[in-house]
Amino acid sequence: MLVYLFDRTLDGLLTAVFDSFTLRQQPELLAGEGDVLPLFAEQVHQVQTADEKARRVWAGLEQRLSAEGVRIIMLSYLSEQRELDTPLFNYICKVFRQPKGAPSIEHNASDADVLYVRNTCRRVLHESQRMKQFLRFQKAKDGTYLGVVSPDHNVLPLVIDHFRDQPWLIYDAHRRYGYYHDTQTVVRVTFEDGAALPFDLTTGKLDDSLLSDNDQLFQDLWRTYFKAICIRERINPRKQLNDMPRRYWRYMTEKQ
Repeated sequence: MLVYLFDRTLDGLLTAVFDSFTLRQQPELLAGEGDVLPLFAEQVHQVQTADEKARRVWAGLEQRLSAEGVRIIMLSYLSEQRELDTPLFNYICKVFRQPKGAPSIEHNASDADVLYVRNTCRRVLHESQRMKQFLRFQKAKDGTYLGVVSPDHNVLPLVIDHFRDQPWLIYDAHRRYGYYHDTQTVVRVTFEDGAALPFDLTTGKLDDSLLSDNDQLFQDLWRTYFKAICIRERINPRKQLNDMPRRYWRYMTEKQ
C-alpha cells in the first residue's frame, strides 16, 4: 500500500495531488503526520507543502469545475474530518483525469468519492446555519457583543458575514480563535494565554466585571420568556434534541 503523509492543510492536500501526477502514483491512503499507519503500508511518501504547487492545482480546479464545485471543495475541507482526506484527494484527482468535453464529475452522485465530499459539504453548511440560530451574545461595558461557540466543524468563516451592525467578538472555544468586528473591518484574533481570556471557555460567560450593567437583566428576561412560551403538555424532548442538539446548550443563555 502506498500512503501519502501530509500536514492536513488544504495547501498540503493540493500539493499531494501535484506530487501524485508528477510521480505518476495513486496513493491508496492519505494520512496526517503523526497518524498510526496500517501495518501493510509498504511505501510512504512525505508530502512537502509547497505554495506554488498548491496554487497551480487550485487554478486547474477553477478551470475544470463550476464556481459551485470549487466552493463545495472549500466547504467540505472546513469539516476538519480526517475521514475526508482520501475521498477529497481522490475526487480532485478524478477531476484532472476527466477527458476534455466530458460531463463534469462534480454532479456524478453515483461516484463514492464525489458523494462523500458533497455530503460532508452539506453537513458543514447545516452546522453553519445552526450557529446563526444558536449563537447567543453578551454585551460588555464597552459596547462590544461577545458570542462563544464550539462547533463540530470550522464554520466561523461562514458565519461572521451574518453579523454586521454592532461591534462583536465571536470566538470558537474548541479551536481557540475568533473574529472581531469593529463595525468597519473584521480581523482574526487569538489569545496566546488562556488565562487572559475575558470569559470562561467552558460556559462562554463574560467576566462579571466586564459585563454591561443591563445585560444580566436581559439574560434573565430571555430565560423567563423561554420558560413562559413552553407548553408543558406539548413538551417533546426527542424533537427538541433534534432541533437543538445538546452539544450547543453549553453556550445558550436559556439553557444555563
